[in-house]
This record gives sequence, structure tokens and C-alpha cells, in this order.
Amino acid sequence: MKTAPSLNTGLPWAVLRLHRAALTVWGAFLLAAVGTLVWETGITADSVREGMFTCARPDGRCRVEALVSFGGGISWASTLVYYSFFAVAAFAGGALTGRELEAGTAQLAWTQSVSPTRWLAAKLAVPALLLVAGGTVFVLVFRWAWAANRDLMGDDWTFNDVFAARGPALVAYGLCGLGVGALAGVVVRRALPAPAVSCGVMYLVNHNLEVHREDLWPMGGSAVHPESHYWPMHLVETGIVLGVAGLATGAAFLVLRRRTA
Repeated sequence: MKTAPSLNTGLPWAVLRLHRAALTVWGAFLLAAVGTLVWETGITADSVREGMFTCARPDGRCRVEALVSFGGGISWASTLVYYSFFAVAAFAGGALTGRELEAGTAQLAWTQSVSPTRWLAAKLAVPALLLVAGGTVFVLVFRWAWAANRDLMGDDWTFNDVFAARGPALVAYGLCGLGVGALAGVVVRRALPAPAVSCGVMYLVNHNLEVHREDLWPMGGSAVHPESHYWPMHLVETGIVLGVAGLATGAAFLVLRRRTA
């Protein structure tokens, strides 16, 4: 007689097998982003800096061209990883929850001695672990790349992607996308509308935080936030995003329990 799959073994492995294509793409995407940072910092930086110092143009454009040349790859990598929470929200709302609820495969799993709560927990545990691990690696590499070549990175630490990629806010946005997507999936129960709803909610969360970011910490009478305010502002935003993630995840479990009671 077969026993029910354990939350620590059967269900997580089933999630990995079922969504291995999407998880492989996510892993390759992060690997490419980290590789870009390493290449730009370890290989490109020296040649760009040498070209800037040997440039004889008197109009100051040498530095501008150097910043564009070096910062382009790093900027694209940080921007794409930062806004990848939209892809996470769409995946969680569509493939991870909405599609299985719409097709009835989730209900079939529930008849095999797997409770709805355990089903959703396993669905979220695997991608959450990968988001935390991958996001942490990217943040550490980005901080190294940012600190190693500040003369080529510019001085504006308030850019949205730079602000997030230098700390845990990047990981928080990914977890928030996962939680919001899961909630959209269990509420809408449709593979196509759920990703649209989850991405729309994440846009509102992110847009409002970016617009009001300067209000997250007192300026202390000055006209512009000094760079010393980075960590207070960053940690406040991280806390807000994690709060939304927790509320959305908790609501997803509550809705699922009520609908399957």
C-alpha cells in the first residue's frame, strides 16, 4: 500500500519535475546576469579605464563614453533581475497555481491524501528557496561589482535597480511576486487571468514604493537624501515588501482552506 507523499520529499520533488523547464530558465537567467557582472568587472573595467585615461578629447566626453561602455551590461543585468518579480508573479499565478486549479490536477492531488494546505506549501516552498538563494548570490556579486569600480559606475545610488540590487529588497520583491501570484491563482483559478492580476498588483506595489521612496526616511532638513540614508530607506522598503508578501501568502492559504473546507 502506497503512503502519502511527504511534504519534505514527494511534493517538492513533484514540483521540481513539473516545473523544471521554468526553473531551468530562471537558473540560466540568473547565471547569465551574474556572469555579466563578473565579466564586466573583471575583464571590461580595466580596458575601459585605460581607454578613458588615454583619451585626448578635451570636452569631457571620454568619461561619459566610459561610463556608458562599462555600465551598460551591468545596468541591463541589474534592471532585468530587479523587475523579474513580474515574471515570478505571472508564473506563480498561472503555471504554479491557477492552471492546476483550472485543470483539476490540484483537486486530484487532494484526493491522494495530500491536503490543500500541504499542496500549496510545497508549491511555494521550492520556488521560494530558489528565489532566496539566487537573489542572494546576485546581490552579493552586484555589491562586489558596484564597490570595485565606483569610478565607472557613476554616483547615483537612487536608480531603482541599483537601489534594490545592493540589498535584500531584491529578494523581497521576488518573494512578494510569489505570494501575490499564489493569491491571484487561488482566487481567480484561471491560468490566463491570474498572471495578469498578479502582475497588475505587483506594478501597483512597486510603482508606489518607487514614487514615495524618499518619504520612507526623514531627510533631516537637507534638500536631497545623502547616501548615508541608503540602508535605512532600503530596509524600510524591504520590510514593507516582505509584509505584503506575508499578507498575500497568508491570504492565499486562508482562501484555499475556505474554498476546500
